[in-house]
Amino acid sequence: MKYPVKHIISLGVLLFALWLGLSGQLNALMVSLGLASTIVIVAITHRMDTIDNETYPAHMNLLLLRFWLFLAREVIVANIDVIKRIFRPGKNISPQLFELPLTLKTDLSRVIYANAITMTPGTVSTNLDKKTVTVHALSIEAAQDLYSGRMANAVPEDYEDE
Repeated sequence: MKYPVKHIISLGVLLFALWLGLSGQLNALMVSLGLASTIVIVAITHRMDTIDNETYPAHMNLLLLRFWLFLAREVIVANIDVIKRIFRPGKNISPQLFELPLTLKTDLSRVIYANAITMTPGTVSTNLDKKTVTVHALSIEAAQDLYSGRMANAVPEDYEDE
């Protein structure tokens, strides 16, 4: 194991923070039970030898958090755009099918990018390969936004050696 301690601690902190955020319970009993369950889960994943750089890229936690915030904003903005297009009469929908060149270097970052496109309302990734991603967009504006590269630049790249 190349990264066990860093990954174990990072996974434990992340899981406990997620548990704490989702439960909202701050009394001593509930916090201790949450901590105990987190320790059990981390111990099981460590024993199964599934905590490594590929399955849990701990070094990317802050980059992924920043990207999730960016993606949440994009999803909200795209939802509003799609709702406006649905309720606005006239020809405001112009479907586009196009290929975007990929400058992302790792498979993980390319998959994150393609999934982010699909998660954003009004766009769907239909094919992904090493150099391009094929996208269907609801409008010319959505296609132009993807061509601008804002989302691709926001995707975290894995620069750590494997």
